[in-house]
Amino acid sequence: MNKGRLLIIFTRNPIPGKVKTRLAAAIGDNKALEIYETLRGHTALITKSVNAKKELFFSDFIPTEDLLLTKESVARRQQGSDLGDRMHHALRSGFATGARRIVLIGTDCHELSTEIIEEAFSALDHAETVIGPAKDGGFYLIGMKKAIPELFLEREWSNPDVLQDSVDILLRLNISFKQLRELSDIDTLEDLKNSSLWSPCP
Repeated sequence: MNKGRLLIIFTRNPIPGKVKTRLAAAIGDNKALEIYETLRGHTALITKSVNAKKELFFSDFIPTEDLLLTKESVARRQQGSDLGDRMHHALRSGFATGARRIVLIGTDCHELSTEIIEEAFSALDHAETVIGPAKDGGFYLIGMKKAIPELFLEREWSNPDVLQDSVDILLRLNISFKQLRELSDIDTLEDLKNSSLWSPCP
């Protein structure tokens, strides 16, 4: 039915003070957690009907209940020393269990939709990789048909050159890729103010 498709969702365990720390510095831990839970709820909604197996990778522990967990999804714990290492481990384990096309997303993008995720899987019919560029210079989605360690290991993350560096790596390795439309993650107060989630107090 899902033709070897796997959707990997990276999420942090929703704990006050441990999520959206840059946003929390401006609006407080509890409000930042509220925003993060809204983002996770949006992710749950848009991924529900995606035609793929689903695996959730939690940052700290596997919960018994979570708004992203369904009867069909599998819960795992992220493993690795940094974000790249954790993503590479998740992708590699997905391919090891038989997936042929994997798309990985986070839970920070309120503009992401079911249609864009399906578009990413479709792009892998023609390209070896697919990237969803974020306006902050990173990416909100990455997909591939085989593990590419160079994209993830021994790299510097959380800087405005992540996307361009990723493209440069793919070009150097002569790996075909497709870029999706540019979307915004919500990591800072400015990001929040520019999003549809912003509702300033009267």
